[in-house]
Amino acid sequence: MEHVKNAFNSAAREYDALREHVIPELRRYYVAAVWACDCPKPDPAILDIGAGTGLFSACVLEKFPAARMTLVDISEKMLELARERFRSRENVRYVVCDYSRADLGGQYDICCSALSIHHLESEDKKRLFQKIFAALKPGGLFVNADQADGETPYFRQRNLHYWNEFLESGPLGITDHVEILRRRDLLDKNEKLSVQLDWLHDCGFVDVDVVYKNRTFIVTVARKG
Repeated sequence: MEHVKNAFNSAAREYDALREHVIPELRRYYVAAVWACDCPKPDPAILDIGAGTGLFSACVLEKFPAARMTLVDISEKMLELARERFRSRENVRYVVCDYSRADLGGQYDICCSALSIHHLESEDKKRLFQKIFAALKPGGLFVNADQADGETPYFRQRNLHYWNEFLESGPLGITDHVEILRRRDLLDKNEKLSVQLDWLHDCGFVDVDVVYKNRTFIVTVARKG
């Protein structure tokens, strides 16, 4: 994960400003993910895995202003920006670590993640899903807004073509300014959506569903029974 850490450290300052030009339908994508975050309590304990600059956490906190948020990320530069974003909030804490190896703690009402877990190898993803299951309270939710590989080589190529066309339609030379885009072949370890859903079922999650899909970009939700 060291190469992932270095890439995000180098891109930290410019990443938020460019994200809408990097992710197609970003607002619809995040709206679906925030909708999937559900809890009857006004002050849920929420873990944001791969929280980066806190962009997605900020969206979740709009829905749950009294939430107790824990932001975890391997990039200290990204979390520095999250600290700036939430400097007036006392209910947010920050953990710099490789979440694929670290203890996630618990118990959480919601574990969420946005555009992070796809950087892990398949076996590390599976283990992380198991750790998330263990970190959730009964009835807790795992909401994952992430990337998924095409179900066949045909759709893998079509999805990539769609994304590349979107990037080319944005600001001139965007891929030259965002390190993670130049290194997608190294940094992205996408897994098929069908495989990820099977892993969630295997962990013991119930009510597993897909609440958003736009080619590569997906939002899954799974509830711990």
